[in-house]
Amino acid sequence: MGAPSTENGGKNALLRALPSIEQLLRRPSLEERLAAIPRPRAVAALRLAVARVRERLLRGEARPFEDSDVDEALRLLATPNLRPVINATGVVLHTNLGRAPLALEALARVAEVARGYCNLEYDLDEGERGSRYDPVVELLTQLTGAEDALVVNNCAGAALLVLATLAAGHEAIVSRGELVEIGGGFRVPDVMKQSGARLVEVGTTNRTRRSDYEAALTPDTGVLMKVHRSNFAVVGFTEEVEVKELAGLGRARGVPVFVDLGSGALVPLTGEGLTGEPTVPTTVAAGADVVAFSGDKLLGGPQAGIIVGRAELIARIKQHPLTRALRIDKMTVAALEATLELYRDGRPEAVPTYRMLTWPVEELRARAERLHGLLVMKGIKARVAPISGQVGGGAMPLARLPSYACILTVGEPASFLECLRGAGVPVIGRISDGEVVMDVRCLAEEDLGQVADVVGTASQGRQPC
Repeated sequence: MGAPSTENGGKNALLRALPSIEQLLRRPSLEERLAAIPRPRAVAALRLAVARVRERLLRGEARPFEDSDVDEALRLLATPNLRPVINATGVVLHTNLGRAPLALEALARVAEVARGYCNLEYDLDEGERGSRYDPVVELLTQLTGAEDALVVNNCAGAALLVLATLAAGHEAIVSRGELVEIGGGFRVPDVMKQSGARLVEVGTTNRTRRSDYEAALTPDTGVLMKVHRSNFAVVGFTEEVEVKELAGLGRARGVPVFVDLGSGALVPLTGEGLTGEPTVPTTVAAGADVVAFSGDKLLGGPQAGIIVGRAELIARIKQHPLTRALRIDKMTVAALEATLELYRDGRPEAVPTYRMLTWPVEELRARAERLHGLLVMKGIKARVAPISGQVGGGAMPLARLPSYACILTVGEPASFLECLRGAGVPVIGRISDGEVVMDVRCLAEEDLGQVADVVGTASQGRQPC
């Protein structure tokens, strides 16, 4: 019983010996480095350092406070919490990594608009208040064939707004097989409930027919809703009602049809491993009255929930109070306008998402070979191998993108990936069959040298883990 008491006594002594902030501010060995930064940051760093050492001692690590703890706290404070990473996972629309990287044109437009004032809600011709949606409405109607458009913060917000406008206090009929769960554990039925619509499920998980919708229609039906299963697939003994058929039923019964398209491709995506995906223009052409889709998935733009459709319905949606709560800011408008212009100009290849999804496999192999050469120069054991990647972001769940990767043989793959994440610019890879995989699909040419440097440093044990 004596040893634990002695151990606790030592820990308590170290805890009591933790210096105060004032003592640290006056410590001669820290004076020079603290004098070089603003006092509020110095105080914040010292508080962080003391808190981290206290946590360390409480965990049982009997290491007293050292000046190096202040250096680490200063480094942490100087490092932004939100920062760039290099995506070597092979997942193009990686939600955890921010989904779609923006086109250079979109980045330039955001910087131009954000550095000063802009005409976000000011009509330069009339000299009076305008609409923040004007810069993108004409582009969206041209590209989708819809009569009007509106943009909110994300696609879940778009669905909430549409349902609140068209079906609050009324029935919203949807196939049981389309009641999807989206990211973060949020579910379509929960979003519908918040809108005030009353959910009416029809059909079964794998089969829903037109007759199911017809039987559920009542004078209190507010909307017929169809949700694109963009993040999962139902295969085998299946049946569903296509948009064209559902739109015909809606017109015949005077009920609007709302399609939550989710992933939101503006143009067909063709490339090895890609699966068919309904585009927004074909969905509008099929007769959907309102269509909602994401801006930062297959479109390759900023996070946004884009709503297009019949002018009279979009006008009602714009007047709903939730529109104000869900509205987008000037940087989203700028990035979205620049991205849409690339599609209008026939330049989808300038959109990074489109480009990464359609890379020729031989080009990926050549890139992997270049990365391999850089790794070998640093003495790293690696090999080039074919591999499959994913679209990600809840899009094309059955797609398996043929790619190439550098496969690293390391002793402890999980610890090695932790080291890569600790780099100045973190490198995010993955583990497959006990080996570290660096898929090159999402790596720009300028990333290769940086990946090789980070991997080399981690392999030599110099990278903090």
